[in-house]
Amino acid sequence: MNKNLGITLAVIGGVVVAALVFGTGLFLGHSNVFANNYTLNGIRGQTINNPGYSMMGGYNMMGGFNTTGSFEKNDPTNINPLTVDQAKQAVEGYLKNLNNSDLELKEIIVFNNNAYARIVEQSTGIGAIELLVDPTTLLVYPEYGPNMMWNQKYGHMGGYGMMGGAGMMGGYYNNSSSASTQMTVSAEQALQLAQQYLDQQYPGYKTATDADPFYGYYTIDIMKDNQPAGMLSVNGYSGQIFLHTWHGTFIEMWE
Repeated sequence: MNKNLGITLAVIGGVVVAALVFGTGLFLGHSNVFANNYTLNGIRGQTINNPGYSMMGGYNMMGGFNTTGSFEKNDPTNINPLTVDQAKQAVEGYLKNLNNSDLELKEIIVFNNNAYARIVEQSTGIGAIELLVDPTTLLVYPEYGPNMMWNQKYGHMGGYGMMGGAGMMGGYYNNSSSASTQMTVSAEQALQLAQQYLDQQYPGYKTATDADPFYGYYTIDIMKDNQPAGMLSVNGYSGQIFLHTWHGTFIEMWE
C-alpha cells in the first residue's frame, strides 16, 4: 500500500512540475506585446517585445534586453557561469536519457545566465530541440518560447515530452508524421526580417550569416563586435519574431 502511494505521489509531482514548465512556455509566448508590423516580399512579420519579470525567485530570465535600444548586462549575483565542458557533459547526459540515437549536440553557447544547446537530427541536419543548462544546478531543460510553441515535431504541439524528453507520464513521443522541413519563409527571408527588426529596435546589432532551421521556425544569433550578443527566432510561416531575452552576457561557445 505504501509503495503504491509513493508511486502515485511521484507521478503527481512529475505532472505538477511538467505543468509549471509548460505554463512558463505559454506565458512567455502569450504575455508578449506585438508591435511594429512590417513586410518582406509579401510576408507580414510582427515583432515581439518581451516584458521583464522574475520567475521562481531566481534571476530575471526576461532581462536580456531593455527598451532603450541596447542590451543589458543582467549579471546574476554570486553565480559562476558554466564552462563549455560542464554544459556538454550535462547535455550529453540528457540526450542519453532520451534514447534517440538520431539526436546530436551541435552547438553550445555559454552565457552568464545559462548555457544554450542546439540539438539536431543527424539524419536530416534539421534542428530538433533547444536546451538550456542552469549554472547552479546543471539541470538541463527545454528552452522556453519557440522551442515549445513553434516546434512542430519536438515541441509541446508535436507531442514532445518536456520533462527530460520522458513525457509527463514517462513516455517519449515523436510526432514525425505531421512535421515538415518545408517552410513558407526561407532562411534568407528570415535573416532579412530579423535584420529589419534589429535595425528598428536595436541599431548596431547584426544577425549571424546563418539561420538555423527547426521544425516550424529558425533561430538566429544576434552579433555585436563579431561575437554573439543574444538570439532571436523567426516563425517559418508567419515571419513573426520572438526575441530570446533570458540568456544574459555571452562568455564562450563551442560547435
